[in-house]
Amino acid sequence: MTKTGGGIIRKLSKFITMGVALVALAACDPAAITSGGRGGKAQVALLVPSGSADGNVAFLAQSLVNAAKLAVADLEGTDIDLRVYDTAGNASQAANMARNAVAEGADVIVGPLFAEAAAAVGVAVAGTNTAVLSFSNNADIAGGNVFVLGATFDNTARRMMGYAKKQGIDSVMVVNGQTTAEQIGRDAIVRAAQDYGIRIAGSESFAMSQEGVVAAAPRIVAQTQASAAAALFLTSNTDTALPIITQLLPEQGLTPESIQYIGLTRWDVPASALALPGVQGGWFALPDTQALNQFSSRYSTAFGTAPHSIAGLGYDGIAAVGALAGSGNGLSPASFTQSRGFAGASGVFRFLQNGSNQRALSVATIQNKAVRILDPAPKSFGVAGL
Repeated sequence: MTKTGGGIIRKLSKFITMGVALVALAACDPAAITSGGRGGKAQVALLVPSGSADGNVAFLAQSLVNAAKLAVADLEGTDIDLRVYDTAGNASQAANMARNAVAEGADVIVGPLFAEAAAAVGVAVAGTNTAVLSFSNNADIAGGNVFVLGATFDNTARRMMGYAKKQGIDSVMVVNGQTTAEQIGRDAIVRAAQDYGIRIAGSESFAMSQEGVVAAAPRIVAQTQASAAAALFLTSNTDTALPIITQLLPEQGLTPESIQYIGLTRWDVPASALALPGVQGGWFALPDTQALNQFSSRYSTAFGTAPHSIAGLGYDGIAAVGALAGSGNGLSPASFTQSRGFAGASGVFRFLQNGSNQRALSVATIQNKAVRILDPAPKSFGVAGL
């Protein structure tokens, strides 16, 4: 086996937006970062874990702040008074910072990062009718005044099932690791399949270890072949079990040529993943690559470094606030669920009534170790594919 040691498969430590990886910020920066304009005005409290003892989390916090500043600079006709508050990655401190921010005049809260902190913030300011646009992707905390900006499994699962249905896929086998995140992913796939009338041919799971995957592989192959499933839907990502499972299953007869492989996560990062034999020909979802490339280029030019993979969420939160403030529609939680959505760092997105979100995604495949877009991300809502 190549690169299938214990370091490849590790348990997930925190269920947040995606990975974490920047430098520390001041605990609270009350000085306004204002965009000039003629129209609406908004005071925004940006809650980030800049004081976290984890350097990777602090790095991510700075990346979110940088992206938010970039969004402020892009707004025309809207004044944004952006104030940064440090949560230190702690739910109790996040709640206290949120209360302080509202007392200081905040119209809306963007952040925090971790799901537990976001839930605490939502409760802390619930009586003030203040919207909380969290960076988390955990839809369990969404609802009421709390929205999640992070890419959700439900959104990806629905995009992939919709595309699969159009390609004639009528049944899928679901394979997931035995972690909270992958079980949530499995449930999202099942819901999406039901919505699109696709049969769940079966479901198998494995312990999140090299030994667990090796032991489960023959069982997964046998059940998939017996079920006559048209596709195999995998929840694992390239940081956990995807490299080893996409090696073992083809070796045991379940090849990409015999069944359509589909992924719930991005299969193109890191770039080395493109060489994995089992992902060739597989389908997975990507953001609007044109929009994302433009954002990444502008961020790098402005700050001298590439953005963190989820830095765009900082941009998106400010973009949504700016759009509403500029339109004069107010910043109450209800105002954020406008059906036409917002233009973000990685394409169009909108918040749903349940506090979750819907993002325009492309469907991609890997051919000859390179990514090829099969179905581009829509540029607006109300079109096929969303």
